[in-house]
Amino acid sequence: MLSLVKIIVAAGMLVAPALAHSGDMTYYTPGLGACGQTNNENDAVVAMSPAQYGHCGKSINIHYNGKSASAKIVDKCPGCTGDGIDVSPAVFKKLVDLSAGRVSVTWDYA
Repeated sequence: MLSLVKIIVAAGMLVAPALAHSGDMTYYTPGLGACGQTNNENDAVVAMSPAQYGHCGKSINIHYNGKSASAKIVDKCPGCTGDGIDVSPAVFKKLVDLSAGRVSVTWDYA
């Protein structure tokens, strides 16, 4: 029975990164991020909410209105709640005009 539990837990760890998350997406001007890298607004980067922070260097795929963009996790967004994300202007513009300011998106770990 214990082996079955270990198999189920291991399978869950493999599936979990593929699950979609939903939250607000905003944009910011990157600089020196919490992961220790310096980026600028032309880089495809993302700051994660405190609930999701801790995956420095991994990438996420962001989906909005039939469009998709990828971004590398380089920072923490203290003002983001739940599964909210803060992306560089370069990423935001791939999905929607900057004038939108805040949109609801889905995203998953790449």
